[in-house]
Amino acid sequence: MKRPKTLMDWVDEYVTRRQDLGFRLETERGELVRFARYVTASGNHEPLTQELILAWLRSSPHASRTYQARRLATLRSFAKYLAIYEPRTEIPPARIFGRTSSRPEPHIYSDQELHQLFRYCEQLKPVGGLRPRTYRLLFGLLAVTGLRVSEALKLNNSDVDLANGVLHIRDTKFRKSRLVPLHRSTIEALRQYVRVRDQHHPAPPSEAFLLSEQGRRLPYPTVRGFFRELRGQFGWDRAVGHQRRPRIQDLRHSFACRRILSWYQEGAAVDLLIPSLSTYLGHAKVSDTYWYLTGIPELFSITAQKFEQFAAKGRRP
Repeated sequence: MKRPKTLMDWVDEYVTRRQDLGFRLETERGELVRFARYVTASGNHEPLTQELILAWLRSSPHASRTYQARRLATLRSFAKYLAIYEPRTEIPPARIFGRTSSRPEPHIYSDQELHQLFRYCEQLKPVGGLRPRTYRLLFGLLAVTGLRVSEALKLNNSDVDLANGVLHIRDTKFRKSRLVPLHRSTIEALRQYVRVRDQHHPAPPSEAFLLSEQGRRLPYPTVRGFFRELRGQFGWDRAVGHQRRPRIQDLRHSFACRRILSWYQEGAAVDLLIPSLSTYLGHAKVSDTYWYLTGIPELFSITAQKFEQFAAKGRRP
């Protein structure tokens, strides 16, 4: 006799079918597994109810409302699937916890802050070691290309084409791959790093382009921890007014804003170039690129000038 499916069985089936359609569901799967374990531990064997779902969500009282809203959206999607096979499944209303996303105000790095960041990396220990050069190159690469941190850390030697000045970003977010052309000054910085890196590790155990002092790929948690340490050293942990404290991913926001500013200063048709920026950043749609654009004073000044020119034309007979 075939045993009845457990909630964990349903979770596995749901995740597998969604992944077959091209969805990754890495974060969502983790949430659903934790929910299934919670239900199993509670001894509940009845169809899912709204009360049970909300009880699990509220079992994390310190979670932000945005985080809870995302977890609710994950459970609603799963409940809709489950309701096809178990009609008594209850689907909780949407937006009980508000919106699933809120845009925190990014920190747009100034030239002075970037120089401060790079100098700090260059002074790391061991003096003359690979660690200072690796972190200097990592943050510099993020600043001048707008790569995601994970994309930079996942680069292999085969992904860095110094002859043609191109990075090959493979199977990244949204399962997309793309080519990222580099400025000649960036290419030269990469060449210098390779020469020093290969002197330290002629035969490293890793294919990674960016190597640790031990010759291995830099783990994201290590980089994140290092940046927290750096932020404390600079006093960046203290938010000023409405400004958020800087994050590593704000280098990506800063790159997007600086690129737009450069185009305006060059007199380029920015509205026609936005799709190019979107492709360069690896976005699935242009609206994702707008998420990275922030009204910095320099852009506001250009906007005001353009509006004045537009208004002056309208007053002409």
